[in-house]
Amino acid sequence: MKALVADDHSIVRMGVKHILERHPVITTIFEASDGQEALKIIEENELDLVILDISMPLISGLEVLKRGLEIKPGINFLILSMHAEKEYALRVLKNGASGYLTKDSLADDLHSAIDIVLDGKKYVSQNMSEILLHINEEKFEIPLHEKLSEREFDVLIKLASGKKLNDIAQDLFLSVKTVSTYKTRLLEKMNLSSVAEITKYAIDHKLIE
Repeated sequence: MKALVADDHSIVRMGVKHILERHPVITTIFEASDGQEALKIIEENELDLVILDISMPLISGLEVLKRGLEIKPGINFLILSMHAEKEYALRVLKNGASGYLTKDSLADDLHSAIDIVLDGKKYVSQNMSEILLHINEEKFEIPLHEKLSEREFDVLIKLASGKKLNDIAQDLFLSVKTVSTYKTRLLEKMNLSSVAEITKYAIDHKLIE
């Protein structure tokens, strides 16, 4: 089986690759350091598994997930993220990911997660298992941030974390004007009027600590 490890931190890629190299069914491992490179590898290869970070340069991990499944619907996406909040896990699982675990998970957890998703099942860590129930709830109320595009969501999180427009533009490889446009759009979509309200919303919905 072929796998891709997509993360902008080389030390994370190295650690995940080391685990994959010991897995009995993984024969080929690709690496990508940004979302654009990840999508190119997905397009050009028949992959079975993609281990993907949410926060990626150029193209966000969430966007890679959505576009990757459009290109190759049969790929299993396992999201490996620094975000422990349930809202993140719910968002990626609703968008088609096969599993979600945090970067502080043990190697054994990652190995188990790989086995489970390659078997066609969903994986989340034990403390997040209740989110799987939400996905199947017919009356599940969609939070306002679920209506945002992936870039708008990225900007929301960074604004809520206290970053300025210039810093966000550098992080996302965008112009300040473009980031400002995303900010305006997300404020309108969420009926908010200030960065302070964005921060309060993000804290209330456990999008940031």
